[in-house]
Amino acid sequence: MDFTTHYDSHLGSITLASDGKALIGLWFDGQKYYGSTLASQHEERTNLPIFDVTRQWLEIYFSGSEPDFMPSLLLQGTEFQMRVWNALLTIPYGQTVTYGELAHYLGSPSAQAVGGAVGRNPISIIVPCHRVVGAGGALTGYAGGVDRKCALLQLEQKNYFAN
Repeated sequence: MDFTTHYDSHLGSITLASDGKALIGLWFDGQKYYGSTLASQHEERTNLPIFDVTRQWLEIYFSGSEPDFMPSLLLQGTEFQMRVWNALLTIPYGQTVTYGELAHYLGSPSAQAVGGAVGRNPISIIVPCHRVVGAGGALTGYAGGVDRKCALLQLEQKNYFAN
């Protein structure tokens, strides 16, 4: 059985999903691939410890600081997707990489394949797919919408350079 709860951010409502122990999903409501890792049977539950930890992480993040802890994550995908998503976790706060750079780092001949995996990231924000940009820094693609990607990057850049 999977569980969900909601978090209201200044960028819109966010759904959190868990298997009861770890976070398995975090999506802006209505985003592309919304609920992709949820079991068909799930129930709303607000009082799981993983949801409390995730809400705390989001509060710190949206207040403009880099959280110094990570909620327990359970990423579920193909071997290639897992490699891409784990690589996303290494992109430092306030910095970006291009799809091409990420493909090169992973030894993948295709930035498009990497982009497809980045777009299917089931744990937005915490697994920072918003930090991947197009060639020359172009703000291309984000399952939650390019406007949100821009807002997340601006939040991080403003605070990254203030430190």
